[in-house]
Amino acid sequence: MKIFQREQRSLFGEILDWMLTPLLLLWPVSLALTWLVAQGIANKPFDRALEYNAHALAQLITVQGDEARFNLPQPASEILRADDSDTVYYQVKGPGGRLLSGERELPGPAEDETPVVGEVRLRDAELRGIAIRMAYIWVRLPGKGQPLGLVQVAETREKRSVLATEIIKGVMVPQFVILPLAVLLVWLALARGIQPLNQLEARIRARSPDDLSPLDNKTVPLEVAPLVASVNDLLTRLSDSMATQKRFLADAAHQLKTPLAGLRMQADLAQREGTSTEELKRSLQQIGRASIRATHTVNQLLALARAEGSNTQKARLPCDLARLTMDVVRDSVPRALEKHIDLGYDGAQPGDPGVWVDGNPTLLKELVRNLLDNAINYTPSAADKPGVVTARVLADPFGHVLLLQVEDSGPGVPEAERELIFQPFYRALGSEADGSGLGLPIVLEIARQHGAEVMVEAAHPDHHPPGARFTVRLPANADA
Repeated sequence: MKIFQREQRSLFGEILDWMLTPLLLLWPVSLALTWLVAQGIANKPFDRALEYNAHALAQLITVQGDEARFNLPQPASEILRADDSDTVYYQVKGPGGRLLSGERELPGPAEDETPVVGEVRLRDAELRGIAIRMAYIWVRLPGKGQPLGLVQVAETREKRSVLATEIIKGVMVPQFVILPLAVLLVWLALARGIQPLNQLEARIRARSPDDLSPLDNKTVPLEVAPLVASVNDLLTRLSDSMATQKRFLADAAHQLKTPLAGLRMQADLAQREGTSTEELKRSLQQIGRASIRATHTVNQLLALARAEGSNTQKARLPCDLARLTMDVVRDSVPRALEKHIDLGYDGAQPGDPGVWVDGNPTLLKELVRNLLDNAINYTPSAADKPGVVTARVLADPFGHVLLLQVEDSGPGVPEAERELIFQPFYRALGSEADGSGLGLPIVLEIARQHGAEVMVEAAHPDHHPPGARFTVRLPANADA
């Protein structure tokens, strides 16, 4: 459980953290590196002094007879002892390691070290528990066998530490001033950098509620442009949704006005004085027809709104289109018999290969029902000459295509009107069929949501009437 986790993070604080945290973490690393560099700088001049002293002392070794001697003049001795900060030690050894002069306890070179005549070497050591820095040189002495002598000069490290500390102070004191200044500059730069976001927020906040026009993405930084594009896409979809709702309300008001006016008129007629029983019955029949028409219109409007606003991606299931179509045909039989229409089904059977489609079963049934209702409404029929309506499902397992066809023996659809009939509330001229003009727009919307296309053509071009055949081409589910 993250107790101190903030529910809402600040972009400004997030960027500031990521910029200042490395800076503050690198500061102690910079201190350590500066200390190491200062130590190296402080050692160089004092090491050169030690090397010079070792060379100078080496020149004072002489050989008298077969015996090596070391004579240190008083001025040279004073120079070695003149340092107030550090203590200087020296040691001179002759052949066989015999001490000629200087500090006896001064540690010598490593036993396995190979002597190199005339080369001054440096090393760190300890004398009585005190850290010292040493310079030593091997000297070849004249005489039998050319024996070697050793000269060592050492001093404590106080001057070096003092100089290194001064260097550190000279470097770090300005950093104590620069670091807060750098933090302030980073703060101001970030505040200036996110200023376009504040301006974008101000522009959005200043908009009126009904202004859904796209935001200008040319005045924002490149990093914010994808966000503005996404907002513009959302505004476009929201505008389309609101336009659909407004169109739905306007269409509903327009379509319900006529049947409601008829209901009111028939009710007024039924309430007149002196109305006979027959006139009262006719008024009640008209009221019933008008209520049925109003109910049908409301149901169609709700179906269209549900089709336009549904999210079929979340509710798609493998559906047996042949079984769905047969169920809708079975439900439509009573209405077809009432109009003396021969309604039937032809084509693939439930469970056949290739009859499965991914979709919303409720919407697919609504699509088939509207096609059948449209065919039944516009197919002339009588008891002596019944009309024919056929629903058909054709599967193509190899092409992964599924065809749903509804064919009738009606007057057909003229080519000039084959695109217009899919517009809401469009009714073919000269048609006496009862309907709201919403069935085919519902079919088109449901087909669009399922990635299908709808086509209309003459069922029998050589006959009169030619009839109409509506074909819905759906992508089949090959894995079902």
